[in-house]
Amino acid sequence: MVPARPEFIRLPLNGPCPWTGLTRSKLNELILPCRNNQFRPPVRSVSLAPPGTKKGVRLIYLQSLLDYLHRHSVGGEATSNLQP
Repeated sequence: MVPARPEFIRLPLNGPCPWTGLTRSKLNELILPCRNNQFRPPVRSVSLAPPGTKKGVRLIYLQSLLDYLHRHSVGGEATSNLQP
């Protein structure tokens, strides 16, 4: 029996993501605003931090992550910032 695909996944504590093989740092780059993504994360996520706190659980919308990877796998977007 194949387990159902979840709607949300957590960042891996150590090792690669079991769904994509991406590292925690790469996933953070895709879900959090940073210079590498022009402060516009391409993958949707949600933080479940209690009101008034900085720490909480961040969940990634798995379909958003898979859609992003599929767009790159078929050449739908540039995958490198390097000049020829």
